[in-house]
Amino acid sequence: MHEELRQAVCAANLQLHQHKLVIYSWGNVSGIDRRAGVVAIKPSGVAYEQLTPEAIVVLDLAGRVVAGDLRPSSDTPTHLELYRAFDAIGGICHTHSRHATMWAQACRAIPCLGTTHADYFYGEVPVTDPLAQSEIEGEYEKQTGRVIIRRFANLDPRRMPAVLVANHGPFTWGATPAQAVESSVILEEAAALALGTLTISPYQSAINQNLLDKHYLRKHGNDAYYGQKTIKQ
Repeated sequence: MHEELRQAVCAANLQLHQHKLVIYSWGNVSGIDRRAGVVAIKPSGVAYEQLTPEAIVVLDLAGRVVAGDLRPSSDTPTHLELYRAFDAIGGICHTHSRHATMWAQACRAIPCLGTTHADYFYGEVPVTDPLAQSEIEGEYEKQTGRVIIRRFANLDPRRMPAVLVANHGPFTWGATPAQAVESSVILEEAAALALGTLTISPYQSAINQNLLDKHYLRKHGNDAYYGQKTIKQ
């Protein structure tokens, strides 16, 4: 049941391990089939070496399990909140990758200091407000999703496929589970570059807006020209 989605989500989770963005069973990737109204996600606490498509859990958008024998990731309510709020995304990734998590723990946005960052993220990667005590003591994972959504009240999740949850870690997304992982890989590199740059030059200013526009829009704008055009048969 939902085999293609489960295979894609399993492969994306394994990519996290291959890119060394996770250790032990940390982190998770999910994917959504909006036509079927279901989400597939890594099961809770299962090591990546043991992960198979059959182990991937499938739920409806209300959080009811429709396929799979294992408990879904404890972060599932966060993923479901984001899928309900951001209708353009098809995959979500959460890690505790080292450099991105440093910025999250410091409750600091990752500044856009150069073109490597600008190629993928349109401006600084935002950080959320810390969760309130009532949010932590209540439906914590659901409130984690909601604090992300509040941070994006004036941001386009298509132009900024990443966020840092204060004191916690990064979440990224994309059109597919694989693209959500790609966003996490690039975010970790951008976080490391920003940390290194500010170590060398503590008062380094953000990239010039014109250069940010040039690098982001040549890849993602309406008139993007980076890469190869698909040849129609």
